[in-house]
Amino acid sequence: MTSTWTTLRPLLPTVFLPSAVFGIGQGAGSPVIALTARDLGASVGTAGVIVALVGLGAVLGDLPAGRVVARFGERRSIIAGSAIGTIGVLLSLLAWTPAVLALGALLTGVSNAVWGLARQSYLAEVVPVEMRARAMATFALMWRLGFLVGPFVGALVILGLGTRGGFAVQLAGVIVSGYLMSRVPDPPRAPGASTGGVSLAAILRRHRGLLATLGAGSMLMGAARASREAALPLWADHIGLDAASASLLFGVGAAFDLLCSYPAGQLMDRYGRRFIAVPSLLIIALSYFLLPFAHDMWSLGAVAVIMGIGNGFGNGVIMTLGADVAPAATRAEFLAAWRLTHDFGMFLGPLTAGAAATVVALGAAVAGLGVVSVTGAAVMYRYIPRFASASARRAAVPVPAHTNSS
Repeated sequence: MTSTWTTLRPLLPTVFLPSAVFGIGQGAGSPVIALTARDLGASVGTAGVIVALVGLGAVLGDLPAGRVVARFGERRSIIAGSAIGTIGVLLSLLAWTPAVLALGALLTGVSNAVWGLARQSYLAEVVPVEMRARAMATFALMWRLGFLVGPFVGALVILGLGTRGGFAVQLAGVIVSGYLMSRVPDPPRAPGASTGGVSLAAILRRHRGLLATLGAGSMLMGAARASREAALPLWADHIGLDAASASLLFGVGAAFDLLCSYPAGQLMDRYGRRFIAVPSLLIIALSYFLLPFAHDMWSLGAVAVIMGIGNGFGNGVIMTLGADVAPAATRAEFLAAWRLTHDFGMFLGPLTAGAAATVVALGAAVAGLGVVSVTGAAVMYRYIPRFASASARRAAVPVPAHTNSS
């Protein structure tokens, strides 16, 4: 633990602390997107679609993000992403129609994609491979710490300013975290890296087998995890809870998410990525299957706890897997394609849930998310690379992703 902290400590002010501040903003803003949409007159289905637009924005942002980071570097990319995020959250805060709120959600997602790729690429470059999962887990842990605090801060501001107070906290989080992260120096590029970047289309062609298999698991995991942000608030609204109560339940779930986060990185470095990814998705699936049976704040709180545990144990899985399989010369470009699979799932999950809620009961739509989660667990079990030997495990070098050997 001492050597781990010695290695990771220099990243505290420029990577981990900004992640916590960013998490505070997202923790405060996420629960109120669907609720603000409902306040503006949107139906339950439309509210779910607006939540999903954050994911669509991330997908759209992923398309150019790899070349942007490769060409301009992490620092300038973070500044640009933060500027876009500021505009997006401002639109959400001031939205006077569901359409304006939708545009704000879309821009917020674009910002998240550029910001997220830059910080993941930076960690993949500067952290030793044998400590990769712990670094990614610590990074996500700090975000989850912020996400734990965020709903409670948001709930206090909501009591004073109304539902949109959550967006006010998110706005401050985007601005402050962007400033802190913009101090990160760009790491040296790997030998053979193109200064202009490689096109996303070329990366997709070059790695189509990997992205169609392991990438499918990443997509399903993204769908399962992102849909929590629509399912929990909408079910809270369905059983008559107010916005402050929904935000508090998010905070309770985030507390358990946080407790499971750092151990996930340790277990991944020791036992492999599959050891964490599959149980994480199965626990999330259980929470979706139980959600339709929640009828009051206490039972919904219990489901939120299960969701938090499942999401916490998946902490850092997608970032670590992407860093494991990314070629050094085109790391940023490949990670953009890799994040595209996950972010597409983050868009598709809430969108599907919202659309399903317009034609079937909300409980049935939520149960469908449980099926998606179980399917994701099966795909991850099949395609996550196993470590070839104990020595390879210590070096964190996986066998090729299309195999399933021990």
